[in-house]
Amino acid sequence: MKLGICNELFENWPWEKICDFASGIGYQGIEVAPFTLAERADLITPQRRAELRGSAESRGLEIIGLHWLLMRPPGLYITHPDAAIRRATARYFVELVSLCADLGGKVMIIGSPKQRNLLPGVRREQAMGYAAEVFTPCLKSAAKRGVTLAIEPLSTRETDFLMCAADAVDLIERIDHPNFRLQLDVKAMSYEYKPIPQIIRESAKYLAHFHVNDPNLLGPGMGEVRYEPIISALREAGYDGWLCVEAFDFNYGAEKIARESAMYMRKVDR
Repeated sequence: MKLGICNELFENWPWEKICDFASGIGYQGIEVAPFTLAERADLITPQRRAELRGSAESRGLEIIGLHWLLMRPPGLYITHPDAAIRRATARYFVELVSLCADLGGKVMIIGSPKQRNLLPGVRREQAMGYAAEVFTPCLKSAAKRGVTLAIEPLSTRETDFLMCAADAVDLIERIDHPNFRLQLDVKAMSYEYKPIPQIIRESAKYLAHFHVNDPNLLGPGMGEVRYEPIISALREAGYDGWLCVEAFDFNYGAEKIARESAMYMRKVDR
């Protein structure tokens, strides 16, 4: 499996410095949060997209794809009862597919808990229909450009919609498109009632991407979660994609989190 890291960990670092550092300590890819580049995806010019991709590739790095998709701009919402807001959100996903492909990315992680929470009066079944309505219009373009959308189940601490892998699989099967798949996150899975290896095995059919971290909001190996059973389950499932470090507590410093995470993942995935 390939080791990647999310770019927002390196707050306020120039892109080239992030690439130099990540490559220098053994990472093979970078996952990009679009809000770190611009307020909106369509504000990133073709020239800048080419520069970002070229800087990464010249250092031996792949741009894996995008995550934190709806952090900005404001006003977008996946499960909003207002059809106009859903249409605007669907149009923005088309823009994100273009950005992802232009950067050389292959996957778009759909987390965005604050833009999918159930609003008053919206039932789960309605929200599933709204979400399918938002995601479906970009899938033709995604297929054409080699991009997969991966829905990410998140814990009850973060959202009240798509809170476990089984819920995410339900949406995947409703949409029924080969470019709409599953992203699993160790921190989020830690709050499910099933053991993480069991979740991986049960949802392996749809697994497209994997985030490594810990419920303490730090990197893998920096908390209580043991990764040997997780890696074993991924291997059994035939997963050979990215293990991407995503941390949320930056107080330890980007260098420390990135180094310790890389060292630990090399130890357990060998």
